[in-house]
Amino acid sequence: MDFWADFSALFPMVAVGLLFWFIMRALIRSDKTERKMLAKYEAEERAKRGL
Repeated sequence: MDFWADFSALFPMVAVGLLFWFIMRALIRSDKTERKMLAKYEAEERAKRGL
């Protein structure tokens, strides 16, 4: 079997899979960061109000 023929057949699938993985990873991390910042903001607001 020719290596380059196999590689060219599998490369698009692997590339799309990696692209999907990076995008999902970025979304999940941004959501986690947003929740952490929101909790910090809410804690600061509660502290200002004395609750």
